Amino acid sequence: MSQAIQKLEKRIKSANSLLSVGLDPDFDKLPERFKKLEQPQFEFNKWIIDQTHEFVCAYKPNTAFYEARGEQGWKELRLTIEYLKEKYPDIFTICDAKRADIGNTNRGYVAAIFDTLGFDAITLHPYLGKEALAPFLERDDKACIILCKTSNPGSGELQDLLFQSRDDSSRDPLREVWLAVAESVANDWNTHGNCMLVVGATYPDELKQVREIVGDMNLLIPGVGAQGGDVEATVKRGINSKGAGLVINSARGIIFADNPANSAQTLRNSINQYR
Repeated sequence: MSQAIQKLEKRIKSANSLLSVGLDPDFDKLPERFKKLEQPQFEFNKWIIDQTHEFVCAYKPNTAFYEARGEQGWKELRLTIEYLKEKYPDIFTICDAKRADIGNTNRGYVAAIFDTLGFDAITLHPYLGKEALAPFLERDDKACIILCKTSNPGSGELQDLLFQSRDDSSRDPLREVWLAVAESVANDWNTHGNCMLVVGATYPDELKQVREIVGDMNLLIPGVGAQGGDVEATVKRGINSKGAGLVINSARGIIFADNPANSAQTLRNSINQYR
């Protein structure tokens, strides 16, 4: 098990929480008092972190909201991670960047996200295969979170396609693409114990199947809250044999709530009642 995964599991126990908060500070939605500040996204994030930290196991910034503001946005993302490392170093950090490219290019992403910014984990596309993702997968101190069955309504366009395996006639002749991803990550890619999978709360039946395939592997679960995923179904179908194994993310429902601390605590407690 990688150092990052150990950090996550330790935090889950100490905080008694499977909740991740998405630090997605859409500039247009920020309260006016933050927009007037020199570093509005960072100050907003700092406020959210200070309000919610005792209820979470992880924070997950999506880089799109920072990239949209160019150099200033990247600076405020860096300041956010530095603040977390300084004030709350035990909380797991996920860079939701969904990176994937050929291996040579991925080495640049590895250096930027793991080393320069200092994230514990990153979300990754599986489409280019294990060979291309090797620079990420080889980092036994970090975590690689592979997209499997995503929460968006159109995910089935490609992820649900049936295909016939060319190299293993012992398996069922037709399988969904997302199922093959789960099997590949669990059985082949996770040699350093540093892999996780993304499975949307909006697909509880598929979540149950993924859990059966991957054993106790940790799963990142988007789709609870604004996207309509059900907490009870998610926990009951996705929990592992340790009563954990899930990182259930909520962004808009917490960070733009009237009382983020109360919203985070309420969701954390709701998740825990089904564990």
